[in-house]
Amino acid sequence: MISASNISMRFGQQILFENVSVKFKAGSRYGLIGANGSGKSTFMRILSGQEHPTTGEISVDKDCLIGFLKQDHYEYENARIIDTVCMGNEKLWKAHLEREYLYSQDELTDDEEERANNIEGIFEELGGYTMEADAAKLLVGLGIPEQKHLEPLSSLTGGFKLRVLLAQVLFFNPDILLLDEPTNHLDISSIDWLCGFLKNHKGTVIVISHNRYFLNEVCTDIADLDYCEIRMFSGNYDDFMTACAIVEERLRKENAKKENRIAELKEFINRFSANASKARQATSRQKELEKIQVDEVKPSSRVSPYIRFVPKERLGDKVIETVEVAKTYEHQLYNDVNLYIGNADKIAIIGTNGVGKTTLLKILIKNIEPCSGSVIHGETAKISYFPQDSADILNMEKRAIDWLATFSPPEGLTDGELRSFMGKMLFSGDDVNKPVKVLSGGEKARLILAKMMLEAGNILALDEPTNHLDLESIEALNYALTLFQNTVIFVSHDREFISSLATRIIEITPEAIIDYPGTIEEYEDWKKRNRKK
Repeated sequence: MISASNISMRFGQQILFENVSVKFKAGSRYGLIGANGSGKSTFMRILSGQEHPTTGEISVDKDCLIGFLKQDHYEYENARIIDTVCMGNEKLWKAHLEREYLYSQDELTDDEEERANNIEGIFEELGGYTMEADAAKLLVGLGIPEQKHLEPLSSLTGGFKLRVLLAQVLFFNPDILLLDEPTNHLDISSIDWLCGFLKNHKGTVIVISHNRYFLNEVCTDIADLDYCEIRMFSGNYDDFMTACAIVEERLRKENAKKENRIAELKEFINRFSANASKARQATSRQKELEKIQVDEVKPSSRVSPYIRFVPKERLGDKVIETVEVAKTYEHQLYNDVNLYIGNADKIAIIGTNGVGKTTLLKILIKNIEPCSGSVIHGETAKISYFPQDSADILNMEKRAIDWLATFSPPEGLTDGELRSFMGKMLFSGDDVNKPVKVLSGGEKARLILAKMMLEAGNILALDEPTNHLDLESIEALNYALTLFQNTVIFVSHDREFISSLATRIIEITPEAIIDYPGTIEEYEDWKKRNRKK
């Protein structure tokens, strides 16, 4: 359906990939994965025709339509939300505009009358009569309520605007669907909806995502971009990880056997090469030795940060308590919230976008004040915080190492100690001297995690920590939090992250706050049972 032939991409001396030849089959759904900076998004733009490779070409089967997720919403700011979605099908939208124009005229010429008849047929064939209903279904599935559909796109916040652009490319229903981080800014219910939609899509899907649950649910194949080449694996992300581990283990065992045989052969040759009666055998073994090749066990080019949270002070039994907390902005978010948080709780705060998850987290850690009620912290509580927006705590004008140094312990850290510490978080060489404002989203996130480790808090509060991290960093953070024995409170839409960590779920709904003492799977099962009653 779509294939790449000898694709290379170079930026000066940097080679992203070289002589890549891959074919993406019809009906398959591919997860394009690779380390940050490996060139995933560049390769996706080459597939979509937005960017040209240094060498090679992209081939698309005849009559196949390509759709890709746009990231720039500014050209649609003044358009109605539902119209923005419909614009995804350019032919249909063009027919719609012409039809609207012709029907707005008081009188039509003979030519215009004939054109009106023709356009009516085209409009019907392209699905014009169900156009707005189909667009509305997509918007609702992505969490944008019907009452917003006739408003201009500019009325939405950035995350919801990107949802509209996602609905736009899905509305086009192309044969080849290219999606770069489609789950960004989606809540759990919207991600579930998107998983179902893509699994029912008949064409080819190629997606870049750092959401493990999404990759596992959607993908039938994995395209791994590593060492400037793409290797194909059948199965989802977990299947890929298992296959890699099996292949590496098999290779190591085969190499061990070869190395043992090499040692045996060398010993025989050394002992008997000067012995006339054994000379022929020694020569035979020398030939066998020359044929044995020990295969290189090539590790992935991906690297993981070393994350560990070690609290300096013991956390007492009393951690955080809320008493009749209420919060109102333009409307009331919640009222009479009474929570008691223990010293080993791992709490996931979930809910649809806009219900007040971040607000509740900030109230719990006394970052903002409730409108009424009180928040009580235990005497031993010391909180380390990861904000959803890194700009909330980062000083953009400082060098990365200077900003981090402000969180050093009272005895201080030397420049060498700070550099070593940042090295664990994948800042190498002169990277430590970069101004904070030029860091990538992933680098800023890792810098904040480094800050949290230096603070050595005994309570961790994290707001959407996986948003800008790659898969390796997410897994490293995931593991570090499982090792942390104290309280963790986090907001997340990453189901895998929640599933592996949370022992308690707090869901904020428009009606109430539900506090469930169990895992996300147990909570969802409980909700299903209650709906049936």
